[in-house]
Amino acid sequence: MAQANTAQPTHDQEARIHVRELTKRSGTSFFWAMRLLPPERRYAMYAIYAFCREVDDIADEGRSPEEKAHGIEAWRAAIEELYAGAPRLLITQALQHAVRDYRLPKDDFLAIIAGMEMDAIENIRAPSLSKLERYCARVAGAVGLLSVRTFGDSSETALKLALAEGKALQLTNILRDLREDADRGRLYLPRELLEKHGIATDDPASVLTHPRLGKVCEDLAAITRASYDEAERLLDRLDRRTMRPALIMLSVYRRTLDALVARGWDDLDADVGPSKFVKLYLAVRHGFF
Repeated sequence: MAQANTAQPTHDQEARIHVRELTKRSGTSFFWAMRLLPPERRYAMYAIYAFCREVDDIADEGRSPEEKAHGIEAWRAAIEELYAGAPRLLITQALQHAVRDYRLPKDDFLAIIAGMEMDAIENIRAPSLSKLERYCARVAGAVGLLSVRTFGDSSETALKLALAEGKALQLTNILRDLREDADRGRLYLPRELLEKHGIATDDPASVLTHPRLGKVCEDLAAITRASYDEAERLLDRLDRRTMRPALIMLSVYRRTLDALVARGWDDLDADVGPSKFVKLYLAVRHGFF
């Protein structure tokens, strides 16, 4: 009688399963884009996303400032352990192959942590345009820098694409999540645009009910659209097969921005963005490009 296969997954397999399941459960649009990558690059992206998700949760969960600060420092220590060759967490164990194979810089992981720290500790309200730029570069641009290297292109053009697209995606998130962010006491609309349209407060609830909120959002949408335009120009100079995941995310999020602008800013609770079918269609379309 044949023996049942009772072999347990190896530690490496356990780490891979962990980051894949965490990414899949999150429901992120990135999951379908990642699926187009070859297996090793795909699992590297799962690990990068899982790291970002875990660090982001520190900022969003209802912890005390002291607990959030401790969580942030724990992740800094975990990244130091990873680069010292002794990762202890499943996520950093999953990351070690990507760090080695794709030469992922430690500074990009630390930049992501610093960006999440801005959320966790500062509780951002009406930042200056320069501070918003710095925030986007940390929480989204640095993710893009890790991603394009993992896709297989570390050229100067690819790195510029990462920063431009990261900024565009993050600003789209800001415009999409105004209500959700306000409920957490946050307001990412830049101070210069609020002042331009005569909004003197940085109280999130007050800004969201101000009659000139739409003007502020239209201006920020124009800045966001310019970042998408720059990203598309850069994509034209790169191998689109290599950059398929970036192309899919650009297409999905640009459609979301268009839907936000079409909806307007009077009913912030109205659902927008491409359906799951459209996301799948874009993945298939660009997957066979």
